[in-house]
Amino acid sequence: MYLAKRYVAASAIAASLMLVGACAPTQGADPGSTADADSETGAEVQTIDVGVIYSRTGPLAGYGEQYLTAFEAGLDYATDGTNIVGDYEINLEIVDDAGDPNKAVNAFKDMVGSGIPLIVGTAASGVALQVAPLAEQNQTVYIVGPAAVDTVTGINGYTFRSGRQTYQDVATAGTFLDSVEGANVAVFAQDNAFGQGNAATVEAVLGGSGATVTPILVGESVTDFTGEALKILDAEPDLLFVAWAGETTAAMWQALEQQGVMEATTVVTGLADTASYQAYGPASDRINFLNHYFAGAADNDVNTAMIAGIEAAGGVPDLFSPDGFNAALMVVRAIEEGGDDPDAMVAALEGWTFDGPKGEMTIRPGDHALIQPMFQVRLVDEGGTWVPELIETVAPDAVAPPEAG
Repeated sequence: MYLAKRYVAASAIAASLMLVGACAPTQGADPGSTADADSETGAEVQTIDVGVIYSRTGPLAGYGEQYLTAFEAGLDYATDGTNIVGDYEINLEIVDDAGDPNKAVNAFKDMVGSGIPLIVGTAASGVALQVAPLAEQNQTVYIVGPAAVDTVTGINGYTFRSGRQTYQDVATAGTFLDSVEGANVAVFAQDNAFGQGNAATVEAVLGGSGATVTPILVGESVTDFTGEALKILDAEPDLLFVAWAGETTAAMWQALEQQGVMEATTVVTGLADTASYQAYGPASDRINFLNHYFAGAADNDVNTAMIAGIEAAGGVPDLFSPDGFNAALMVVRAIEEGGDDPDAMVAALEGWTFDGPKGEMTIRPGDHALIQPMFQVRLVDEGGTWVPELIETVAPDAVAPPEAG
């Protein structure tokens, strides 16, 4: 299938579309669009532009690549390789935001000015929070990608998400406990915005369910974690939630392993993308991982199709592949039921239950949370390489966030 698409700089998108609009449309087509007759039905087929704002460059470029490759595979899957939905042929307007909120905002405004009714993408939470209000202001459907910040859910009636949110991550960590209520949970993290944010989220999610949460925050300049490991042992937690990033990651895990933390408590952290699988050292098989997705997490026809589509394009299925694939399924649903009318698209998506790569997904009508399964995972040694293995699929309702006001 040839997927019509244009890669354009954010600053140039308006000029680019003016040139497209200058082409004389077929009689009866909407201004600025083209129309052709479908070869099988004879019906008029119009072009509908869909905006994609993602990180082709910048700190989240790897996530952006995962997202876009899966999105294109999802469009191919959902349209049987035709790229046509009803009376519309999808054309992608793709812009690199480089993880910069200003670039994303400008791209969104340019797309809205060009009449694009539906825009997808965004890996960075900070970008999503800047762009989402524009969706409501301009009555444009916006489907957020991997950005996980909880406050995107329910932010307005035009914003949806195709991936999970932070609440679902932390709630999955709680499923490693027999009971969250009355449990003693410690959060081991760096004393920076990332670590403090994780501690606050664990307090809100697990503390809100009856756990006692104790943050153990470590200065970013610390490189010897022996004393910090002893603090964990002194706290005697039922569950240790680890949120860590950066150059000291290997040393931190080594200290926890050497001081016997793995044997003393249930240690849980998030399993990130494939590049992270070898980062945990000798402790790898004694860590419990909450997980959004890995290629072997789900056994269903949609996941099989997604993996095949990504691999056919030369990619590798990874952590945020379902976010792109789900977004494509949502785009097709929105156009199929709503045409090019954003309000009709919203009505088509609200309350929709569909089969995604992870399993059954439901867009909650009240706040557009994407209710979905999550996964418990372990790492196992396969010929000297650590690979993920599914422990258990966590039911969607078990980790569903409370409805946003």
